Amino acid sequence: MVIVGGGFAGLSAATMLADHGIRVLVLEARGRLGGRATAFVDRETGEMVDNGQHVLFGCYRETFAFLRRIGADANVRIQSSLELPFIARAGNRSLLKCPSWPPPLHLLGGIMQWTALPLRDRLSALRLAPAILRARSSSAARAAAADETVLSWLRARGQTDVLITALWEPLAVAALNQPLADAAAAPFVRVLAEMFGRDPSSAALALPTKPLDQMYADPARTFIEARGGSVRTGALARVIAEGDRVSAVEVRQGDVNAATPGERITVDRVVAAVPWHATRNLFSRLPPALESLVSSAAAMRGMPIATVNLWYDRVVMDTPFVGLTGRTVQWIFDKRQVFGEASSHLSLVVSAAEAIAALARDELIEIAIREVRDALPAAAEARLVRASVIREKRATFSLSPGQPPRPANRTAVDGLVIAGDWTDTGLPATIEGAVVSGHAAARAILEGRR
Repeated sequence: MVIVGGGFAGLSAATMLADHGIRVLVLEARGRLGGRATAFVDRETGEMVDNGQHVLFGCYRETFAFLRRIGADANVRIQSSLELPFIARAGNRSLLKCPSWPPPLHLLGGIMQWTALPLRDRLSALRLAPAILRARSSSAARAAAADETVLSWLRARGQTDVLITALWEPLAVAALNQPLADAAAAPFVRVLAEMFGRDPSSAALALPTKPLDQMYADPARTFIEARGGSVRTGALARVIAEGDRVSAVEVRQGDVNAATPGERITVDRVVAAVPWHATRNLFSRLPPALESLVSSAAAMRGMPIATVNLWYDRVVMDTPFVGLTGRTVQWIFDKRQVFGEASSHLSLVVSAAEAIAALARDELIEIAIREVRDALPAAAEARLVRASVIREKRATFSLSPGQPPRPANRTAVDGLVIAGDWTDTGLPATIEGAVVSGHAAARAILEGRR
């Protein structure tokens, strides 16, 4: 049994299959596991960094099941209830904290006590509660029109521009990686329904306490190998089909551009857990039955995320993270606890970064330094030691109305199942979406064995 791709989707599928007694082989083209959620040594600074800040929420049921399976659930720290510290453009600090009430009343209670906003704007949140309750008992597709954007959906439900800017925009942009005026409403409605569902802890934020490769990728590898499977990195795989049936996988290890043929592994079942933009290159010869799927995947537009890492000579933040409103940077995370550093290592995240992703490295760093100094007074007295920039040009796929349909896990080629956050999970491009798809792919394989 071969799994192509060693990110959250591939590793969750592989570990579920291994847990059911199937010996798996995971092939990852890159030199390390993790896909778009990993850690690496930065070439500019020599520091270990995550390739972007990834967070979880209490409603990530499939993700936490995956982490428990591989014994890695202690590698994240989850809040007891949702607490979001914010620093406004004028420098005012506030804390949105949800009380332990039944959902979605706990959200409304937190907003009502959130003195950062005028009472009129806080009261407008009451008009959203019925929509969240309806979304909990219906699909997101029925809760929002196909051509409805997040912004139009929120305004149609009485949310004021002040509340949208202060709360819904930071949450939506972080979840969807797209401006509210462009992103389809349905995935965001699904996020709200999950976060503010029946369990008050569903909205609680969970942060990794280790670099991403150590948080889940290494434990997943250990789990797979302990059950007789194997994991190979730097292994470029091509799926070979005879007619409409999988027959083999060709693997090139090391020099993927070598003219000589790679190792051929006979196999009749493959989980392809690669990003949407890599599907065409997955095949030595594309089966005609997959032309439509691959063409649709190629037409999906990628959305960038930019992350600036700043190292200071002292601690400049007193919270693990903080949200910024009305700025270029949306969130700042202090990674010193994750990476075991004594002074602040700040990771500044710019989602929906199309407008700035093309800026020069020094320009991005200057923006980050300026916004840190404006938001964190202690940074003005600190010395910047190092800085680096990470750009993920295709960090997520576009959720604009009219984008190509997202595919199911099962394909028209017998023995080939696909996984990835871009498949039809109903969720945006999140860790949970990737794991949901990975588990669905594994179940499809298991059902095929019966």
